[in-house]
Amino acid sequence: MKALLEEVAACRACAALLPLGPRPVLRASPTARLLIIGQAPGTRVHATGIPWNDPSGERLRAWLGMDRSRFYDASRIAIMPMGFCYPGRLPSGGDAPPRPECRVMWHPRLLAAMPLIRLTLLVGAHALAHYLDARASMTDLVRRQPGLPRFFALPHPSWRNNAWMKRHPWFMDTTLPLLRRCVAEALSEADR
Repeated sequence: MKALLEEVAACRACAALLPLGPRPVLRASPTARLLIIGQAPGTRVHATGIPWNDPSGERLRAWLGMDRSRFYDASRIAIMPMGFCYPGRLPSGGDAPPRPECRVMWHPRLLAAMPLIRLTLLVGAHALAHYLDARASMTDLVRRQPGLPRFFALPHPSWRNNAWMKRHPWFMDTTLPLLRRCVAEALSEADR
């Protein structure tokens, strides 16, 4: 794993396309039991090199009922976005989609190096489309949870989804309690 992470850190496959240059941000361990696959780092995460080190990360940790020390315990929780480097901005103002190179080059190798993963949280439309069903809506995937027990579908915890959460109160009432139960089970010490 150490050699693989060093290889990822040295990756320059799409350097010419990244406005802030390459800085792969991820955490992985062969002992991890929970994997979080998000979109791509934002500018704050790019600057610090710490995944989910922004308001979206605060909300995600609240959803999980986890403090920072537990969330960043790489021996138990791996974090691997769809794109490992900040992809830039869209003309409309939001972040650009994750670059596809990481998913193609690194996801299969990293997943193979983490054999103890019990649950993968798919956070946001890009992760949901790739790992579950590109034809289904995010709302449908989050409501139905068709990937359980392997995958748990989540919207992105960005403030941009506040309106979505207001329109779908079942997310807070039903989905988050289920999420916390599934995460607790995945992180339990009991062998499977």
